[in-house]
Amino acid sequence: MWKTRVTELFGIEYPIVQGGLAYLAYSDLAAAVSEAGGLGQITAMSLPSPEALKEEIRKVREKTDKPFSVNFAIGNHGRSYDAMVEAALEEKITIISVTGGNPAPLFDMLKGTDVKKMVLVAARRQAQKAEDIGADAVIAVGQEGGGHLGRDDIGTMILIPRIVDSVSIPVIGSGGIGDGRGWMAAQALGAEGIEMGTRFIATKECVDASPAYLETLLSSSEQDTTIIKRTIGAPARALSNEWTEKILKLESEDAGYEGLKTFISGDANRKFIHDGMEDQGFGWGGQVAGMIEDVPSVAELFERMKNEAITIREKWSVR
Repeated sequence: MWKTRVTELFGIEYPIVQGGLAYLAYSDLAAAVSEAGGLGQITAMSLPSPEALKEEIRKVREKTDKPFSVNFAIGNHGRSYDAMVEAALEEKITIISVTGGNPAPLFDMLKGTDVKKMVLVAARRQAQKAEDIGADAVIAVGQEGGGHLGRDDIGTMILIPRIVDSVSIPVIGSGGIGDGRGWMAAQALGAEGIEMGTRFIATKECVDASPAYLETLLSSSEQDTTIIKRTIGAPARALSNEWTEKILKLESEDAGYEGLKTFISGDANRKFIHDGMEDQGFGWGGQVAGMIEDVPSVAELFERMKNEAITIREKWSVR
């Protein structure tokens, strides 16, 4: 009953994709999502080396025999991704996703393979370009989402149908989705699946998320996020804290990238999400944080979402 082009494309039971989640999407979480029937992902560019990526891929395969993906965040790490892609291919990865940059050069590396390709987009033109260069699906992320977003501030409710009407490949909805209601809403808009990031952080298998990060997620409302990095052309949504206030103050003073780079670095991100140092770092989070009230296992979350979706479908069938 959950069959869509997304489930068929990736060989999964439910059309639910776990976001790339920099510094968090490793084997425990990816395997749990895939084992529950969705599509888990490893974050390649958060790993220190190709060998580390190979090891993480092998760890996932030790924990599940279900399909999973490797995410390549190609625009924000200041290093080449070529060796990481080659490592994934050597491990015979069959699904990848690309976020944060132009996917064309990476796609060139996949020519002659059967690797399925997803691209995160935040505008119709990006989706059309992704289809033109060979993407098998696009993930349409609205401005409610956590992490890096589009520059046009288009909400998920508008973005999904606009992209659905603009491409022929499957569209996966993202941004502001954290339960079965969001899942069914996305599919009602024409998406054939969903991607969730922030909701998967607050699960038992996201083992690298610090207690302070989880506590902030659980206590945040939908108003407790902020957009940083807008002044350098890379808007991204984070949970509001003292550190993001410092970033916004620097942006108001036209600090530019050089003035911001220490505050927005991966090190600053890890200090909070891994070490819980709220006064020295920040954590990505979407507006859906206002709907997160517990930390279930991934399997429990899937069961809950499935039951919510079934209830909605039953209401729809009443005439």
